[in-house]
Amino acid sequence: MPIGIVESLDHEARGIARQEGKAIFIDGALPGEIVEYASFRKKPNYELAHLVAVQRASVARVEPRCPHFGVCGGCAVQHMDPGAQVAAKQRVLEDSLWHIGRVRPENILPPIHGSPWGYRHRARLGVRRVEKKGGMLIGFHEWRSSYIADIRSCAILPPHVSDLLLPLRELFAALSIAERLPQLEIAVGEACTALVLRILQPLTRRDEELVRQFADRHGVAIYLQPKGPDSAYRFHPLEGAQLAYSLPEFGLEFAFRPTDFTQVNHAVNRVLVRHALRLLDPRPGERIADMFCGLGNFTLPIARSGADVVGIEGSEGLVRRGREAAAANGLAGNVEFGVANLFACSEASLAALGHFDKMLIDPPREGAIELVKALGPAAPRRIVYVSCDPATLARDAGLLVAVKGYRFRAAGAVNMFPHTAHVESVALFERP
Repeated sequence: MPIGIVESLDHEARGIARQEGKAIFIDGALPGEIVEYASFRKKPNYELAHLVAVQRASVARVEPRCPHFGVCGGCAVQHMDPGAQVAAKQRVLEDSLWHIGRVRPENILPPIHGSPWGYRHRARLGVRRVEKKGGMLIGFHEWRSSYIADIRSCAILPPHVSDLLLPLRELFAALSIAERLPQLEIAVGEACTALVLRILQPLTRRDEELVRQFADRHGVAIYLQPKGPDSAYRFHPLEGAQLAYSLPEFGLEFAFRPTDFTQVNHAVNRVLVRHALRLLDPRPGERIADMFCGLGNFTLPIARSGADVVGIEGSEGLVRRGREAAAANGLAGNVEFGVANLFACSEASLAALGHFDKMLIDPPREGAIELVKALGPAAPRRIVYVSCDPATLARDAGLLVAVKGYRFRAAGAVNMFPHTAHVESVALFERP
């Protein structure tokens, strides 16, 4: 059995060893370890391998808390100390910036992180009846598989949500449409927990009564989703607490629908917003753009500074929620929202929005390459870029520095998803 010395983690949290110049990507191995491995895919320049045995363990190796770790694909690095996870993600960020964008920040920001357990306030779980595994299954997909993991608890979900997994199995097994209910979406607000049932055919009257009884017994709101995400509607109870999250430091509350995009980790989001605004430093009288603004997670905190803010987003539904949030929080006077496809941005379309002193960019994983290309001679003097993919941040940072003339002032990792390979970050760029 081959033996390797693990140097680092890659962007999928696999340990990287090298044999005669070839990279070996080993599932489950940690930096600093000496491991035995078995390759299951061999290519001329690399191999993919499973961990067989650890001959010398890393000081960062810990016992996973979840009994389903290794089978469930919801987590990738529960076997790594949470503090070491943060350091590894910072290294992934820095490596991506250099190897992809050929840039290095002038300053490394302290990483942003929070509690590694019970943090996940949004989740989409698969639902499937598998008789040989005991009936209904509800869970994330198995590791590198399309099968639903047989999980009975989940340490990254809030405890009250984890406690619902087994009762939900019983509920779904009792429904006439058990074979036509492929997905459960969970959204946790500060006063309400919503469960969205993706149904491929209508509930019967008996089904409806069972769902109502479950909602009343467990204190949750049930939504039904017969088609796409926008088709979700509140089924029971019709009245009562609504989904919302707050940013107390800015005196803000955001109402949202259970299928809206919101940050998964509310506690880390609060810290991220605070740090992003400290970097942006909005001032009264400035005109600031919030690109890919969603329902205003950064837009409204910027507006609290007294600056005039323009939030641009591709989703009409999120823009509508943003306008409602601005009005509800008394900020309609200095916030403007617009709908635009920023993946098809041009210098002319960006210039038509008017001059901006500063800009915040918070794109999806695809990044903001067209927006960055569209920045002209009158581009904002300061840009704060919040990223959920270090590779596209690196690509865009390279263009901002090499072509658009920005200085790369600072960057740091954000551990929005503990125990996963997912790396978020925040970066600061300034024109001289």
